[in-house]
Amino acid sequence: MVQASDRLMNRSASHLLIIDIQEKLVPTIHAVDAMIERTRFLIETARVLNVPISLTEQYPKGRGSTAPALLAACGDASAVFAKTSFSCLRDEAIAAHLNSFPDRRQLVLVGMEAHVCVLQTALDAGAQGFEVFVVSDAVSSRAVPDVEAARRRLKAAGVTMVSAEMVFFEWLERSGTTEFKQLAPLLR
Repeated sequence: MVQASDRLMNRSASHLLIIDIQEKLVPTIHAVDAMIERTRFLIETARVLNVPISLTEQYPKGRGSTAPALLAACGDASAVFAKTSFSCLRDEAIAAHLNSFPDRRQLVLVGMEAHVCVLQTALDAGAQGFEVFVVSDAVSSRAVPDVEAARRRLKAAGVTMVSAEMVFFEWLERSGTTEFKQLAPLLR
């Protein structure tokens, strides 16, 4: 069973994993604009704080690439992986990539769909020893009941549910720093 973390997220231990926010599926997702905005907020934060960013694309030949706005926000600060397995951890290349950061065992997950790829990735990552944080305001699915069911199941499995602002403030740790001053405008 996955254990909920009672530890704060730490930028030097974290890795941001953006799951399957792909252009052909985006128009069908509930509250997608808010999800994309929260994801972009975390991308910008991760870039300033040097948190690795990885993106996955479920069957990109059929579902398209990652939403262009997110790819643009990432710039060259990310790795993109195509996959056909629903869980990112069941894809050898993605699992090897995530495990190539031995000091980064906190996975911060965003993306879609909450009840499929996000859920399965979170459960597998926890079983493989990662501390898993699912950003509840940066995950969604086509239907609201599926999002709600995913959140209930993740919580029951002991996955830590957080908000994008929780990630932001825990990664920053304090105000008054150069990074805080650079990132504070994102809060407006």
